[in-house]
Amino acid sequence: MSSSESLVPANFIRHIIAEDKANHKNDGKVATRFPPEPNGYLHIGHAKSICLNFTLAEENSGTCNLRFDDTNPEKESIEYMESIERDVAWLGFKWAGKYHASDYFETLYDYAVQLIKQGDAYVDSSTPEQMRADRGTLTEPGKESPDRSRSIDENLDLFQRMRAGEFADGQYVLRAKIDMASPNINLRDPVIYRIRRAHHHRTGDAWCIYPMYDYTHCISDMLEGITHSICTLEFEDHRPLYDWVLDTLKTPCHPQQIEFARLQLEYTIVSKRKLLQLVTEKHVSGWDDPRMPTISGLRRAGVTPEAIRDFCERIGVTKKNSWIEMSFLETCIRDDLNERALRAMAVLRPLRVVISNWEDGKTETYPIANHPQKPEMGAREVPFGKVVLIEQDDFMENPPKDFKRLVPGGEVRLRGSYVIKCEDVIKDDAGNVIELRCTYDPATLGKNPEGRKVKGVIHWVSEQHALPAEIRLYDRLFSHPNPDTLDNFLDGINPDSLEVVTCARVEASLANASPNVGYQFERTGYFCADSVDSQPGKLVFNRTVTLRDSWGK
Repeated sequence: MSSSESLVPANFIRHIIAEDKANHKNDGKVATRFPPEPNGYLHIGHAKSICLNFTLAEENSGTCNLRFDDTNPEKESIEYMESIERDVAWLGFKWAGKYHASDYFETLYDYAVQLIKQGDAYVDSSTPEQMRADRGTLTEPGKESPDRSRSIDENLDLFQRMRAGEFADGQYVLRAKIDMASPNINLRDPVIYRIRRAHHHRTGDAWCIYPMYDYTHCISDMLEGITHSICTLEFEDHRPLYDWVLDTLKTPCHPQQIEFARLQLEYTIVSKRKLLQLVTEKHVSGWDDPRMPTISGLRRAGVTPEAIRDFCERIGVTKKNSWIEMSFLETCIRDDLNERALRAMAVLRPLRVVISNWEDGKTETYPIANHPQKPEMGAREVPFGKVVLIEQDDFMENPPKDFKRLVPGGEVRLRGSYVIKCEDVIKDDAGNVIELRCTYDPATLGKNPEGRKVKGVIHWVSEQHALPAEIRLYDRLFSHPNPDTLDNFLDGINPDSLEVVTCARVEASLANASPNVGYQFERTGYFCADSVDSQPGKLVFNRTVTLRDSWGK
């Protein structure tokens, strides 16, 4: 993306950064970060944050770090970390540095000791239930813990012993001493350290106390020299705590926290807990199931990084929460694939068509453009023989008035080939149409027949040359626009979110289809080869998106 502001839509964060640079704040530097917790796979909501943080850095010749906020070892793993790195790289971004909150555990501990020595933190023995009861409400102040008056020496001793592992999980916590009467509940002596004996995927068993997110995050930003700490709107009420920690510690720099509205997308969920439930209960095949809103799922479905970046830019950045229609994301995907997807022909439910006046054993090949508007994308050779396969739906014995495909005694053009006429209909004992007998007009290759109008054009494949393929017709995972509003979000699952077609035939040019290449199966939709299951000789294609919005209201 260009660094010129005139080429990108303005938003309030861009305005803030522009003003900061004009005032030479932070010596004119811009440093951002993307700080996911490695407790699940990234989803489309994270994509908005990724694009925002990295793009702001790029536009301002700044830097953007990738930092794993790994302070909750019971829910985090190397698998999730590796998936995050893949997703960020796949979206097209390069981080200036890769860090982990666990890199700073010793420094975070030292800063906690400093808070204790300043009288700004204390060790508390209250149970979680007691702390909740004493926290107060929006209209009532909280109640101070009896431990709030511990001496500095006693607090230091207890905190050191917490680290040494002398106490049981939950026996003590370290709390910031701020104001139990603060109108902002987040400032009512929040917990900043807890005892938790859990094996950490990077530090092993070196620690049995772990810092809380609100304490860790601001210090991590400071240590990395972040200038603009961009986060979602739910952290707006946490900003006073962010500032309190840095101000109280008198840190050498103080990043500015700026909040924006998170992405709320209809017909999906982005809760990691609920996404994990979908996976563990096998409602989907995994985190990368093409119906999942995860970046890995979107990638496996055939969505391009360009489409996601375009979507994130087009929805904009605001301070007000709002819902984005799923159809808007699908439109961005269609717009992108319409430009870059190769054209190909696939017949999902084949109907046999015998060309009775075609010479037995004869084969012709025709060059057909890979993209009708982009000659630079070349053409592929498509074979034609005595027997072709068409879609069952492209033939009707008793058609409605506006039906423009094949009917008894009627004509239709085969894409890139001849005009054929239906002469006879073959049925099985149950009355099902199993074969058509047609004739072709040899004078119609590449031109219209003289003296008659042929309105319909249908796709086809040569039976002799076509390849068998499994086609997975993915649709929205949820049929309810906001499954989170249901008593049980699982009740909103769309029972028709996946249809597997096993009898499909595709043209021979798709023999070595790559998962990284998108295809428009003509008149059907956009597809890609499945990155897990598809292989030469056993082709599997996933539908990325339909050609048109089938969910239109």
